[in-house]
Amino acid sequence: MTGALLHARFPEVADTLPFLRLGTAPTPVRRCDLGTAAELWCKDESGYGDGGWGGNKVRKLEWLLPEARRRGARTILTVGGTGTNWGLATALYGRAHGIDTALALLDQPVDDHVRAQLRRLENSGATLYYTHSKPRTILAAPWLYLRRIRGGRRPYFLPAGGSSPVGALGYVEAACELAAQVAAGELPEPGYLVTAVGSGGTAAGLALGLRLAGLRTRVVGVVVNDTLPLDAKHIVRLAERTERLLRTRGARFAPTGLRPEDIMMTTDWLGPGYGHTTPAAQDAEQRAEASGLRLETVYTAKALAALLAMDGAGDFGAEPVLFLNTYGPRP
Repeated sequence: MTGALLHARFPEVADTLPFLRLGTAPTPVRRCDLGTAAELWCKDESGYGDGGWGGNKVRKLEWLLPEARRRGARTILTVGGTGTNWGLATALYGRAHGIDTALALLDQPVDDHVRAQLRRLENSGATLYYTHSKPRTILAAPWLYLRRIRGGRRPYFLPAGGSSPVGALGYVEAACELAAQVAAGELPEPGYLVTAVGSGGTAAGLALGLRLAGLRTRVVGVVVNDTLPLDAKHIVRLAERTERLLRTRGARFAPTGLRPEDIMMTTDWLGPGYGHTTPAAQDAEQRAEASGLRLETVYTAKALAALLAMDGAGDFGAEPVLFLNTYGPRP
């Protein structure tokens, strides 16, 4: 698949919302045997991305990099933790397509992954600014923005995780892809889709995209970040902004009427905070590995831990559950 399913659904936005394919679609879906009462499936995004990093960040960049070009920007200015997958993916894919990246980096707990990620970031070609904390990053933002103006061209500023209305289109697209897989009989329509939530764009895009695609699947967001407001109201607000963007750029469709009650969000699996592992996440990571699924304890293993506990409590009833694996490491 080379073109965007969103363009096939709304051909009127093909010119106003350009798309750049960066991975091989569709990503696979398969049954998972983790001893759950619910019928468990996985949509594995880990292999998505044809460049130096994979996973859900690449889906966002497929819309954000063309938007940067449309705006005439030469640089993307964004923010993340010192172990940021988002920042690394932006730097690597941006460099491949002629766009520089500048990153403001906030401190997070240091482990082997963060140390390795910092080495990757230093080798990525990105300009790194160690701003350490959220307050210092906010204070430094105007200076960083002015510093990255090149030849009168302003940088394209993006929030953490690329979770802007344009970035959220990546998972509107993925929801359309999932609907096509359900229609093709590759998996049953899930009652619930469980995903980690670090900045909100993936959950917001899924919530909107599932509605647009006609699926009744309910998003379950497992919050792993304590530095951003990520309750259901904020997720729906971003989904509404993405819906307005589609209309502003020319798409015509009935209002989805998405409400906070349509999304389940939980912070029960966050632990001490962003980047801190938990015993439940470590256990979930090990259980997943035994079934051939590679996770990590900052995002995806916490989401799986929540899924396993909710299944044990009978929260999913008899409906199939889909786990979205968004982790996309590369050697």
